[in-house]
Amino acid sequence: MSENNNDISIVMHPIGFVNNSISGPASAREKKDTESLIVLNSEYAEGLDSITDFEKIQVFFYFHLSEGFSMMQKRRYDGKVAGVFASRSPKRPNGIGVTVVDLLKVDDNILHVKGLDAINGTPVLDIKPYIPQ
Repeated sequence: MSENNNDISIVMHPIGFVNNSISGPASAREKKDTESLIVLNSEYAEGLDSITDFEKIQVFFYFHLSEGFSMMQKRRYDGKVAGVFASRSPKRPNGIGVTVVDLLKVDDNILHVKGLDAINGTPVLDIKPYIPQ
């Protein structure tokens, strides 16, 4: 293992992409009410087996259009200036987003979800069942 953890390089590849009507920044209400499709690459479809055992799932994604970041940012939801890690801004050091969504149904490699906080074309990195406990 490297003595300096800053030398670690992490490479991720999308498992699929978001398909929805949101093309840019949108209000929290609009995102909460929007139905989205998560279209998984076909080689990952088997990994969806039994996902319908859960009403909600966590979707991890990459803010692919976000450029740069600052450590202090003005939060959109309350106007307070706060550190990037105390905000939901897409302008982050690693550009990773996560949202808990309602799982509506699954058709082969396509998940139908509601409440996804991501725009059309967003790369999806991972999906996990949401277990509130």
